[in-house]
Amino acid sequence: MKVNVHAVNFAVDGKLVGYVQERMDKLEKYYDKVVSSDVYLKVEKTSDKENKVVEVKMNVPGDDFMVKKQCKTFEEAIELSAVSLERLLVKRKEKLRTHI
Repeated sequence: MKVNVHAVNFAVDGKLVGYVQERMDKLEKYYDKVVSSDVYLKVEKTSDKENKVVEVKMNVPGDDFMVKKQCKTFEEAIELSAVSLERLLVKRKEKLRTHI
């Protein structure tokens, strides 16, 4: 799957990009028709500790899934986003299976 990582208002290091790619690739075992994913990493300017925002837009034939999570670290936010996407992909696969 093609994963595009967009860092908004900061420079992202290769280790984080690698982590995002690895975690998004694991989602293919739940639904293999995923075309691509756009991952937006943002740092919000707030006094709150949970200022790291991850938005994932996943392109699936006939649909787009959008998940947004805000946490203390990007890794935690990516993990929570991936878990939400797993649920969405499994639900989508089950829905398609009932129509066939």
